[in-house]
Amino acid sequence: MGIRARVRIRVLLSPRAAAHALGMTYIMVDIEADGPIPGDYSMVSLGAVVVEPSLSRTFYGRFAPISEKWIPEALAVSNLSREETLAFDDPTSVMRAFDSFVAETPGKRKIFISDNNGFDWQFVNWYFHHFLGKNPFGSSSQNLGSLYKGMVKDTFATFKHLRKTAHTHHPVDDAKGNAEALLHMKAEMGLKLALT
Repeated sequence: MGIRARVRIRVLLSPRAAAHALGMTYIMVDIEADGPIPGDYSMVSLGAVVVEPSLSRTFYGRFAPISEKWIPEALAVSNLSREETLAFDDPTSVMRAFDSFVAETPGKRKIFISDNNGFDWQFVNWYFHHFLGKNPFGSSSQNLGSLYKGMVKDTFATFKHLRKTAHTHHPVDDAKGNAEALLHMKAEMGLKLALT
């Protein structure tokens, strides 16, 4: 009588190899808007950076307003006037360009992460569905601030001291600073994070 043995081989992958195997890519996103909600108000600009050591893959888009409503104090955060935003690009073309940027970024699953995903995600998700009928990120996003609070076990803690790039309210600068914080959490704080 023969003996059958089942052998399971477990291969341990490095985080980088795991990222490729799982096809996950983190994209840090930041937006500026002229009011609190999409539809009634407009996204003014969007910046994104692929989270990787070089932080060299970036996207930047500026949006013409989609409504007559706007809050001057909200625009002032971005150091823009209403007149300037009226000359910005058509939202459909900007969202198509951002969709292409996401699609051309390596990895099967693109993960949207932001320092305030409650705000940033609502605009990006609304604009994708309204103008393109789809969202390449799917239906979920991640919050950098909450991740940091969990790592340090302190709901009052902030990650902002980990940024290297100044927080200027230019969305690419802000996304880069947040990506730097996430990379610090991986390199210096033991965060298990697979990067492409």
